Amino acid sequence: MKKIFCCAMACCVLLAITASAQKKKAAVAEKTSIAPFGIIPKLSDSALLDVVQRQTFRFFWHYAHPVSGLARERDNTVKAEYYWDYINEAYDEPNLSKHTFGPEACAIGGTGMGIMATVVAVNRGWVGRDTALKLLIKIADFLIKADCYHGIYPHFMNGATGKTIPFDRVDNGADIVETSYLMMGMLTAKAYFNGKSLPERYFQKRVQQMWDAANWTWHSNGSDKFLYWHWSPSNGFDMNFPVYGYDEALITYIMSASSPTHAISKELYENSWVKSSSWKNGKTYYGSVLPLGNFDKGGPLFFEQYTYMGIDPNGLTDDNGIDYAEQTRNHTLINRAYCIENPKHYKGYGPECWGLTAGDSYKGYVAHCPEVDLGVIQPTAALSSFPYTSEYSMQALRHFYYKLGDKIWGPYGFADGFSEQRNWYAKTHLAIDQGPIVVMIENYRSGLLWKLFMSNPDVQKGLKKLGFKSKWVKE
Repeated sequence: MKKIFCCAMACCVLLAITASAQKKKAAVAEKTSIAPFGIIPKLSDSALLDVVQRQTFRFFWHYAHPVSGLARERDNTVKAEYYWDYINEAYDEPNLSKHTFGPEACAIGGTGMGIMATVVAVNRGWVGRDTALKLLIKIADFLIKADCYHGIYPHFMNGATGKTIPFDRVDNGADIVETSYLMMGMLTAKAYFNGKSLPERYFQKRVQQMWDAANWTWHSNGSDKFLYWHWSPSNGFDMNFPVYGYDEALITYIMSASSPTHAISKELYENSWVKSSSWKNGKTYYGSVLPLGNFDKGGPLFFEQYTYMGIDPNGLTDDNGIDYAEQTRNHTLINRAYCIENPKHYKGYGPECWGLTAGDSYKGYVAHCPEVDLGVIQPTAALSSFPYTSEYSMQALRHFYYKLGDKIWGPYGFADGFSEQRNWYAKTHLAIDQGPIVVMIENYRSGLLWKLFMSNPDVQKGLKKLGFKSKWVKE
């Protein structure tokens, strides 16, 4: 009798545990809302990273476009001014070219980054797997029917209609660089949602359709001389802007070479990228050698973040002798060292407050770097550098959160930028700055996105084709 009773009790406990587990699993599956936090005192490093990643992800979850699910470019509800500045030489004030876009503007590249952030959110249990997959299917279905030029998407798109939002008359069509970020995100999500359920198989098929359709070779304009950033349905290649480096577009060449249907040649990669006058550096700044890039003391830090959301730089080398772990870390160290030196004597700069990259400033959107230093710090610069400078990035994170949190911490994480010198603090959040924070912190913590993206056979073939070596690339 005692044995029967014990067996019965064990069964009851087992059933209770099973029911509890099922209830917990169901609760996770139904998660649709993420509550924001204020400043929480005395958090451990790990807990603080949890809070920052989670709250930053809210931008892509709660502020996604309601019709398409695409990532909105920014969270202002009024027209925003964008100042694009590609620097050729040092000067005190940037040459500003102004563009304005309305609240329907969604970012194709930012959407790719948001998709990668969604994978992180599911993996960490902030949102349910099924709920997140519904959003990703919504995005994919919308993009399949949206404006697209030989499989390549525009930089900005109307999130309600799928129509291109042009920069100007010439730049009103395909943007191969932004599309490479989108496809990086899509392929990462395809690797994560790799189950055999009907929704997952449907999503996998949709992503494969987009991947197969992207005609990267079209942007070579029929030769192996240049890969062009833009193509317009009304103006062709009139913008005449090759993708040359070193900058944020290395991923564009990797994606273009990895295509199973429209892959570029290595000759095109060499001619347009490696042989460009702006590819190599080799100078030493603050005791660190900068292998690549023609900017004095390095350009904006997003150069070392966008590509490496999916590409693992650790152990990554090429047949030109470049060590990409050295490149990413040293560029970041140089950027920080410049802020510590602070030659323009801006208020606030120092060992715990550093990071120059593209983002909002009191002058609009500017590509901040040592050559164009307006006294504006972008939190994404230091936080998206966690894989390279974890100790220094954590110092910056604690400073931003605990010392400046009352001014820059909000429901979507940290505001895009601030200048203590001018007592200016942005009220905006940008997709292309928020996305890397979630993704790169996760790559530092678990390497999740690197594992997913680098395991793709097409990507491995593309890297090998271009002469890269990595622990992920099979010989």
